[in-house]
Amino acid sequence: MITRKYLINKNEGISIFLFGARQTGKTTLLHQQFPDAIYIDLLDTDTLARYSRRPGLLYDKLKNVPNGTTVIIDEIQQVPLLLNEVHRLISQNGIRFILCGSSARKLRRKGYNTLGGRALPCYLYPLVSAEIPDFNIDKAVTNGMMPAFYLADDASSELSAYIDVYLREEVKAEALVRNLNSFQKFLDVAAITDGEIVNYSNIASDCWVSANTIKEYFSILEDTLIGYMVPAYTKKIRRRLVGAPKFYFFDIGVVNHLLHRKEIVRGTNEYGHAFEHIVIQELVAYIGYTRNENKLSYWRTSTGIEVDAILGDKVAIEIKSTDDIQNKHLKGLRAFREEHPDFRLIVVSLDNITRQTDDNIDVIYIYDFLKMLWNGEVI
Repeated sequence: MITRKYLINKNEGISIFLFGARQTGKTTLLHQQFPDAIYIDLLDTDTLARYSRRPGLLYDKLKNVPNGTTVIIDEIQQVPLLLNEVHRLISQNGIRFILCGSSARKLRRKGYNTLGGRALPCYLYPLVSAEIPDFNIDKAVTNGMMPAFYLADDASSELSAYIDVYLREEVKAEALVRNLNSFQKFLDVAAITDGEIVNYSNIASDCWVSANTIKEYFSILEDTLIGYMVPAYTKKIRRRLVGAPKFYFFDIGVVNHLLHRKEIVRGTNEYGHAFEHIVIQELVAYIGYTRNENKLSYWRTSTGIEVDAILGDKVAIEIKSTDDIQNKHLKGLRAFREEHPDFRLIVVSLDNITRQTDDNIDVIYIYDFLKMLWNGEVI
């Protein structure tokens, strides 16, 4: 059994919104960590129908439970009006709620009660390396890190079903887009540009829709937790910098499926892209789980010199899938140091000799880096 890194109990007594993309393991996590909680599953058709008709049933059910009782409501976005009853039960009865969902869009966009700060927003990500005994980077870059996908011998069928369910249940069922075919085309183009600087006009041209529509489509991906933007690091001294964000899907397995990539072989461009994505996934999850104040960004000059990941104002990380780090791989980090000399500089790669260069750049083997990251030795 996989034990997740995120422990909700450390926020004991505080109600939370637990968001995460479908199949990241939210329900399993909650059953493991709160076996004695009162559990309300809005994926159950009868339960959903009853609470949709009469949200006040929640208050009737819980008004006499002891103060401090933990109540889990799964897929809370299915009946947002329940949040009024949740608010009342927190305020009057001291009940602790864990409100689980795969989309914040419906709650935020339609002005539903978000509990006025009485519930802490938290996020569950796909698996991370520290949760997997004998973690294998090659398997991760091919299958992705969703629990069902990483553990599969061939994740292609599961990934195909996942995209189909996402389009049907998250997008079509909630009428998020008028033309599902154009949105499907957008997903394909977004996968091609995964990990690259977002250019709304170019993507709009490829999809035959307006740039504003593309912005809305990206917003849908973010709100349904299928992807996220990584902003540019824009503190400059001399060089002109790029200011547009990069977009990443939440899991490399989804990208691989959309691009019809199956087994990804070391030494290829596809492997290099997937390797970088996995490291970014790990950084995003680490920052999220530890609530680290050092936000993730990237750095790129107008002349194309780039560093893949910047952590706050402390650490700059270049990600290379080569097994032999040479001076040419350190160009971006050295250029960055000319602007920001106080940063720690790291290159993460498949080079299995972890060491430090003469000018104090840490060359770290991927497995060593991941262990250091989750031990709190990177930031």
